Amino acid sequence: MRSFVALLPPPDALDELAEAVAALPDEPRLRWTPPAQWHLTLAFLGEVDGPTRDRLVERLARAARRHPPVELALAGGGRFGDRVLWTRVDGDRAALRLLAGSVRAAARKVGLPVEDRPYRPHLTLARVRPPAPDLRPFAEALAGFAGRPWTATALHLVRSDLGAGPGGTARHEVVGTWELAGGRRAQERPAGAGGTSRSDPGSRPRSADPGRGRP
Repeated sequence: MRSFVALLPPPDALDELAEAVAALPDEPRLRWTPPAQWHLTLAFLGEVDGPTRDRLVERLARAARRHPPVELALAGGGRFGDRVLWTRVDGDRAALRLLAGSVRAAARKVGLPVEDRPYRPHLTLARVRPPAPDLRPFAEALAGFAGRPWTATALHLVRSDLGAGPGGTARHEVVGTWELAGGRRAQERPAGAGGTSRSDPGSRPRSADPGRGRP
């Protein structure tokens, strides 16, 4: 299964961000990520087979045991060239980087290739359809956004099925969750039968007009 490890912001933080994104100009060349799929990636894993997943979940539980909950906030806007529009992550970024480092180390120990580049915490809002528009006005329009603080309390292993979500988007399904225990025993929370789907636009509150093709 195609997978990644992530933190999931709470609904009130996503509502605030959705309101800010809804105020941005229309641009048909942007492919907006549905709010139900908004997340902070700690490590992208690619394809993970069953035996590797079994070893990985043990490593992720160990990583979660070593790290306490992390205080974070979503704020501002930025871009990766003219390819990706994002909002940045404020708060305890040092603790967040340490957590991401532990998750990446867990993946490497079970033989999964992960990026070696420095971790840049962000939440992806949109990707570009060619020909690429100028993303600078969108990033600048988000400059004043400052979301409320929130606490990341768990790691999530997420399955991603490309093209299986609404409008050809990816369908995300949480298949494993571990509380950030910070020295306490990390507990895996069952995802429920078939996991928890995050592709349903109605699974989180939304503040914007769905007819605009964005949150």
